[in-house]
Amino acid sequence: MDELEYWLAFSSIKGIGAVRFRRLLAYFGELSRAWQASQADLLAAGLTEHMAAAIIEKRETLEVGSLQTELAEKGIQVLTWNDLAYPRYLKEIDQPPPVLYYRGNILPEDDLAIAIVGTRSVTAYGRQLTKDTAAYLASNGVTVVSGLARGVDAIAHQTALEADGRTLAVLGSGVDIIYPPEHRKLAEQIIQHGALISDYPPGTKPDAINFPPRNRIISGLSRGTVVIEAGEKSGALITAKFSADQGRDVFAVPGSVLSPMSRGTNNLLAAGAIPLTSPAVILENLNLPKLTGLPKADEPDLDAEEARVLSALGADTLHIDDLCQKMDASIEKLTAQLTLMELKGLVVRVKGMEYAAIQSWKID
Repeated sequence: MDELEYWLAFSSIKGIGAVRFRRLLAYFGELSRAWQASQADLLAAGLTEHMAAAIIEKRETLEVGSLQTELAEKGIQVLTWNDLAYPRYLKEIDQPPPVLYYRGNILPEDDLAIAIVGTRSVTAYGRQLTKDTAAYLASNGVTVVSGLARGVDAIAHQTALEADGRTLAVLGSGVDIIYPPEHRKLAEQIIQHGALISDYPPGTKPDAINFPPRNRIISGLSRGTVVIEAGEKSGALITAKFSADQGRDVFAVPGSVLSPMSRGTNNLLAAGAIPLTSPAVILENLNLPKLTGLPKADEPDLDAEEARVLSALGADTLHIDDLCQKMDASIEKLTAQLTLMELKGLVVRVKGMEYAAIQSWKID
């Protein structure tokens, strides 16, 4: 029987992760031998009594020889540590997943990948910056990695696809179970231009405890992690910590000190993350070549009043009263002007009646 069947068999047992895979391989040489081992030998290999009992119980009910066939019927492929196609940067992290399940294709060019993560409760500011960053990366041949969650994740995936780029989604469930369910259409698009990836076996339902561990795969696949917006307890901060622990760069978008969705990113900046003031910063800091180059973006035609507003805002976030005073303009006229500029994507209302200019991010 194919040795891969036994990798799949052990992968299907909850609690058998990278550490225990290594112990079994070190002691038995092959997982096929470990699968047939006695409880005494499993204990001698360094497993606990509980795990040894779980293996013995599983092998009494599991039809090992049918596992690959069942995966193929579902369109699911597998990579293990032993495969040359196993993602290069993921393999470099401490205790990489022994088995990766995926739908779609994982290609060599996906070694050039950046993770984009952030809050599910994304603001207009965060939405715009997520789109700008994902479009820039995808158009420069960089694969965008994220977690298929609501908010920043979904925007990053969708924008990469719209830019004809590649994107990888790492799930906290089996790759045959899409969560959240409203992202099924997006997931199908990702399969066509990237891959859905998980180290959880097919049939695994999404569970809160599954998501923090999957974040280390998001960061592990990537050369660096970009955090767009994140609250103080956002899961995106877990991804950022994994990225730093793995020796990868962490980029954070500065935000208003008044915005709850920027507290996490501003804290990252205080802790030493690289300020993301332009998507070009990513390629510059990682010394990555611009592989394709972007077509020149269409620049909005600014009339004199729009130019005055942007000049007055500068890089600040201002309340409309302060902006009125700075520009010596009436609140009625300025409110109408700002509404039109929001529709054109020139400014964003950050909180209440506070406004900020959306910087035009261009390639050098």
